[in-house]
Amino acid sequence: MCEVFAGQDPQRYRPVNRSVRIGGHSTSIQIEAAFWDLIDEMAAGQGLSTSRFLSTLYDEALEINGSVPNFASLLRTSCLIYIMGGAGKGAEPRRLQIVAAE
Repeated sequence: MCEVFAGQDPQRYRPVNRSVRIGGHSTSIQIEAAFWDLIDEMAAGQGLSTSRFLSTLYDEALEINGSVPNFASLLRTSCLIYIMGGAGKGAEPRRLQIVAAE
């Protein structure tokens, strides 16, 4: 049952650090490679660079919630919302392609 998940390419879940500028400050965000792939796709879908998308997301979350205690977790859960089709009214869930390791 779990072979599809357990057999995935380990490169998908390796941690990747990216340096970004958020709120005028340089910071480093570490999340798994698969999440960065989705974030890049989400940014492109908004017509933004990934850096601009991250900055906008942070600013909006700060405005709505008053603080952003764990931005990496916010990014991961945003990816879940995106793949579940919650990115807009009538949005279809994104079909994931899971590739097992050879």
